[in-house]
Amino acid sequence: MLGLKLETDPRWVNIVEKNIEEILTDHAYCEQKAATNAITLMINFPYYTDLVEEMVKLAQEELSHFEMVHQKIKERGLKLGFERKDEYVGDLYKFMRKGDHRKEIVLIDRLLFGAMIEARSCERFKLLSEQINDEDLRAFYRDLMISEANHYTLFIGFARKYGGNVEDVDKRWQEWLNYEAEVLKNYSKKETIHG
Repeated sequence: MLGLKLETDPRWVNIVEKNIEEILTDHAYCEQKAATNAITLMINFPYYTDLVEEMVKLAQEELSHFEMVHQKIKERGLKLGFERKDEYVGDLYKFMRKGDHRKEIVLIDRLLFGAMIEARSCERFKLLSEQINDEDLRAFYRDLMISEANHYTLFIGFARKYGGNVEDVDKRWQEWLNYEAEVLKNYSKKETIHG
């Protein structure tokens, strides 16, 4: 369904298990950044009423996920650390077309950027739900995997809706998938969601 061209090296889970505090802190901030991305879409494209309405819901859901991850941190007697830089997302950002935010082509890429991050997060959560030894986190990531898949679908759907008259969105999505596969070759080596 996600169409990812390169799967995460399953050994990534072994790296994660060595530092649960780090993965949870990183995950919390990924949720915060996802909420920020939804808010940015609302601010930059206010004239798409249905997009604004869905991004409001998404931002709220992402913040609730932040709260859920923070709860997992507290349950383990750990503390939320400072925000981490997400180099993977930074690498994806370089591929995104930028410019006048009123242009549909910029909207398409902003939506595909969101879809790409959600797709990779979904794939990572699936891996955690199947392979991490901590049973509580297995169940936690199984539930979140479903949300990420829905977010991916939401972003792709809006890209097709608003971009279909401008360009071949599915072709552009394939370009994103190919680019992301090249980017991912440098990752799966750190105990972070995208690292």
